[in-house]
Amino acid sequence: MRSISTVALLGTSADPPTRGHQALLEGLLDLYPRVATWASDNPVKDHGAPLARRAALLAAVVAAIADPRLELVQELSSPWAITTLQRAARRWPATELVFVVGSDLAGQIPRWKQATAVLQLCRLAVVPRAGWPLGEPQLEALRNLGGVVEELPLRIPPTTSSQARRQPAPDQVAAAAWPLLLQHNLYGLTARP
Repeated sequence: MRSISTVALLGTSADPPTRGHQALLEGLLDLYPRVATWASDNPVKDHGAPLARRAALLAAVVAAIADPRLELVQELSSPWAITTLQRAARRWPATELVFVVGSDLAGQIPRWKQATAVLQLCRLAVVPRAGWPLGEPQLEALRNLGGVVEELPLRIPPTTSSQARRQPAPDQVAAAAWPLLLQHNLYGLTARP
C-alpha cells in the first residue's frame, strides 16, 4: 500500500459503467490509500448518455463498493487531463497524484493537450487491458516527456462500455447501475440479469 498522502485518480466515460470498472475501482483500493473517480466526456468519443446520467451511474457503483476511501469527485471532470490534474492538485495539495489509465490509452498520451505538463503533475499508473499490450516504445515515449510510469498488477475483466452499448449484454454492466439504467431506459438494456 502507498503512503497516506497518495490519491489514485480514475476518470472514465462510464458509458455505462461495467463490471470491469467496478473491478478496477476495487483493485485500486487494494493498491492505494485513497481513490477518486468521476465520469467525464472524452473529446474523441460519442457518448450514449448525458454526463449527468453517467455520473449518477458511476455514483451507484461507488456506493455499492461502500469503502470510505473511495469517493466520486465529479468536480474533477473535464475532457482534458491537464484541467483535471490542476483541479486535483488544488483539492489535495502536498499529495502525490496517481493518474490511472488503461493500456489502450497509454500510446495516446503524448498527443494529449499539454502532455508534458500532465506528466509533471502526476505519476502515471497503467492498467493492462486485454488486446492492448503496453510495449517498451510506449513507455519510452512517456518517459521522454518526463513521465514516471508504472504498470499496475491488476487483472480486470475484459468488459468495455462500447461493447455494452453495441451489443447490450446484461452480465457486462455493473449490477449497481441497473436500477438507473432501467429507470431511464438507457443503452437499450431492458431486463436485469
